[in-house]
Amino acid sequence: MAVFLSASPALAGFSVRDGKLVDACGDVFLARGVNLPHAWRARATGKAIRETAALGSNTVRVVISDGTRWKRTSPRTVRRIIAKARRAGQVVILEVHDTTGYGLEPKAAHIGSAVAYWVSLAPVLRGQEDYVLVNIGNEPTAGTSTPSLWLEAHRTAIVALRAAGLLHTLVIDGHDYGQDRSGTMRDHAAELFAADPLKNVVFDVHMYEVYGRGETVKAYLQAFADQRLPLMVGEFGPDHHGEPVDEDTIFRLASEMGVGYLAWSWSGNAREVADLDLVQGFDGSKLTPWGERFFHGPGGVGETSRRSRVFKGCR
Repeated sequence: MAVFLSASPALAGFSVRDGKLVDACGDVFLARGVNLPHAWRARATGKAIRETAALGSNTVRVVISDGTRWKRTSPRTVRRIIAKARRAGQVVILEVHDTTGYGLEPKAAHIGSAVAYWVSLAPVLRGQEDYVLVNIGNEPTAGTSTPSLWLEAHRTAIVALRAAGLLHTLVIDGHDYGQDRSGTMRDHAAELFAADPLKNVVFDVHMYEVYGRGETVKAYLQAFADQRLPLMVGEFGPDHHGEPVDEDTIFRLASEMGVGYLAWSWSGNAREVADLDLVQGFDGSKLTPWGERFFHGPGGVGETSRRSRVFKGCR
């Protein structure tokens, strides 16, 4: 159910209020959606946006590339993705995937590369603050990367993006391939939030094998609730490389605590993680067991997803 924080707000983009992500209509917004592998399967994106919307998704987190590791996603393409999602009534979280695993993976891009790319997209992104969140870099530190690198890289990125005139809500992924095994994001999130002059940052944890126990899931979500800081689960699945994930607890607590979540991923995963596919062969009519659980199970999209009123002019 939507929570109304303001009687008649002006359309002014997403923001953070009292530890919650709030849309331009003044309603607390809980992402309930799907990750789409645009950078690798670009031709499937439009159809996937429509089909995920038909299944109840209110958000798509779209993999794009700054050109470091995959074909650069052009401004024209980004504009088209946003337009298609708006027609489908879905909020878009754009994420640069090239940064994945920096500090461990030799080909990974430093977050500075992503920042330069975002600045190049500024003409496309301006005016879309009601519909688009900017996920600066996917899983941008790992391995030997230190907590100080995670903190300083993101602090610098935030300052640079604000200086470039981007007013969007910024989404920050956790250390350790997004799972924040070390607690780096948990322990320094307040400091990073304070570094944004707009105080418009949402933190993003990816819950895989580190979160195989319900107590671990609860403790992590509670840490952000206690700090009154906004958190979403930007990726999760039923298991990961054969290691269990307590997805039932994620679904339950996300609903109870008002936390957004997005499943990894629509389709096309490698064989060793194929059980993370929500549908077979990019066909929205062929749900996998994970897809059935995600869209139709307890605490899933069918039960908890609500569209933002921004698509109807806040009516």
